[in-house]
Amino acid sequence: MTAALTVYVLMWPVVVAATLFVISRGFFREWAEARRNGHDLV
Repeated sequence: MTAALTVYVLMWPVVVAATLFVISRGFFREWAEARRNGHDLV
């Protein structure tokens, strides 16, 4: 029971980090493309 609870608690930082990585990767990709094309991001 303790091991399952430990894995459950430690799983959330990994999920949050992966989500943040995917969002950041898309943001920086679009930001770089906007700079190359001379457009504003917003």
